[in-house]
Amino acid sequence: MAEGGIYDQLAGGFHRYSTERTWTVPHFEKMLYDNAQLVELYAEAYQHDPKPLYRDVVAQTVRFVVAEMTAPEGGFYSALDADTEGKEGEFYVWTPAEVEKVLGEKDAAVFRAAYGLTGPPTFEEKAYVLKVARPLSEVAKDQKLSEDELRKTLADLRAKMKAARDKRPRPFLDTKVLTAWNGQMIAGAALAG
Repeated sequence: MAEGGIYDQLAGGFHRYSTERTWTVPHFEKMLYDNAQLVELYAEAYQHDPKPLYRDVVAQTVRFVVAEMTAPEGGFYSALDADTEGKEGEFYVWTPAEVEKVLGEKDAAVFRAAYGLTGPPTFEEKAYVLKVARPLSEVAKDQKLSEDELRKTLADLRAKMKAARDKRPRPFLDTKVLTAWNGQMIAGAALAG
């Protein structure tokens, strides 16, 4: 799940569910309770099998919830909508030209190789949902970089892509603060800590 399109590769956090069997194209809504449960699950997974991926997913998802779904008073909001200006996924998907405009030709090539912007478009035959396309070791070898160099490069590129995405019209934020869902998020964050 963390390597597929159901996971927001730029900001962290999970979309509600996959719309097809390869976990590439999600229903783009982000629900607090889904993210709360997945923070708890990935934290427990990390306790049993300390893979850096599990730790990173927990940290990124908690950062996403704090940044995007937290009320000024401290409670957690319930959801981010799937649609932007009436179009599902518009906030999250990319064309190769958009990626190149943000990153430049050389960096865009690395980003496209790492996040699956090759082959036919994965979203409505015109854009791509970001996903980890293949193992970083393979991408690093193709790019003539060490895995550590590639990780650092990709972290920098994701930050640039997220900054560009943040300028797009945003999905509707459902500002309901539901006690049960807040309890789930608090429990997940406590275990993550």
